[in-house]
Amino acid sequence: MIEMHDVWKVYPNGVEALRGIDVRIDQGEFVYIVGPSGAGKSSFIKLMYREEKPTHGVVLINGVNVKRVRDWKIPHVRRKIGVVFQDYKLLPKMTAYENVAFAMEAVEAPKRRIKPRVEEVLELVGLLDRKNAYPSQLSGGEQQRVSIARAIVNNPTFIIADEPTGNLDPENSWDIMYLLEEINKRGTTVVMATHNKEIVNTLRQRVIAIEQGVIVRDELGGEYGYED
Repeated sequence: MIEMHDVWKVYPNGVEALRGIDVRIDQGEFVYIVGPSGAGKSSFIKLMYREEKPTHGVVLINGVNVKRVRDWKIPHVRRKIGVVFQDYKLLPKMTAYENVAFAMEAVEAPKRRIKPRVEEVLELVGLLDRKNAYPSQLSGGEQQRVSIARAIVNNPTFIIADEPTGNLDPENSWDIMYLLEEINKRGTTVVMATHNKEIVNTLRQRVIAIEQGVIVRDELGGEYGYED
C-alpha cells in the first residue's frame, strides 16, 4: 500500500513540484498517473521508490515512513518495489538472464533459487529463448520485457512504471501493456506514469491527474483527459 499525506516537494531552486498531495493506493490496484509535462508526475513517482524525499508531509510505503529511513536501509525498503523505466536501464555488458539475476543477487537471494526464478519470469515475458542475448542484441520491446522481468523477479508488492511505453512503437507498447495487466491480475499493484492517451482510454483503470503539483482528478475507469 502507498499513502501520501499533505506531501510537498520543493527543490533547491524553489520550484514546487508537488503541493499538498493526499492519496492512497491499495494493494492490487492499477493506477495511471497523467498530466501535462512539468506537472509533477516524475516527482510523484520518484517519491514512491525513495529516489526523492518529501520536503513536507508523510510518504508511507507498505507502512514505512520513507522520509525517516536512513540511506543505507533504502535497498531493504525497495525489495518489495519493482521499477520499470522508459529507457530500460539494463546493464549493457550483462545478458538478459544476468540482468534479471542481478536483481536477485542484490537482495542476497539463495543461489539455488536464482536460476529457476529467473527462467520463470523470462518465460512469463516471452524471452526465455533470448536469455543469453545482450541488450544491444535485443529490440526496444524486448529490452523493456527484460526490464519488467527484472522488476518482478523478487515478487514485489507493487511495480512503478515511469513511461514504460515512451520509447516503443504502438505494437510493442500494447504488448507491454498486456503484460503489465497480466502481472496486475496476479495481485501486484501497478502505478504507471504515461502520456499515452490511447492506452489510458482503452484499458480503463484508475486515473490520477496531476497539474501544477496538485491532484486535480482521481477517478476509477477514468479517461486520459488531455490533448496530444
